[in-house]
Amino acid sequence: MEREERQQMAIRSVLALRYAFGSFFLYGAYHKITRGWLTSPVMREHFVQRLSEIDTESFAAAYLRHFAIPWYRPVAWVLTVGQVIVAVSMLFGIAVRPGALVALFLLSNISAGAFTNATMPPFFVVSLLLLTTPSGHWLGLDKHLHQRYPDALWFK
Repeated sequence: MEREERQQMAIRSVLALRYAFGSFFLYGAYHKITRGWLTSPVMREHFVQRLSEIDTESFAAAYLRHFAIPWYRPVAWVLTVGQVIVAVSMLFGIAVRPGALVALFLLSNISAGAFTNATMPPFFVVSLLLLTTPSGHWLGLDKHLHQRYPDALWFK
């Protein structure tokens, strides 16, 4: 396989990951919005349940007890709005790198609350991959916006 073919395959793979990543975040936001997580104590109930399952002396327990549970409503809003931002960013190829940074922030907070499973490390890896590649320039609005606003960090 020639170098150019390998490069094109790598670009297509990153783009496929970006669209899958964006779709996952879109589903997460959709789920929270349609199930009333922004206007009900559902998120608090999830936090309390998780707190009962983990070591009470862990960082995650302190995070849940002192931050996530008392502030569950703003946390629900930040998480949901963040998921929408990441989804739009990834699916339209607009501000992909800042969107990947938002995803890292959300994933870090989810992990801090001990809501981890085998899918978390790959999500961190994909976030870092999207942060370091110009995938919005390959397919998306970043290329056009960068040409129009070359000094804007959003579209690099």
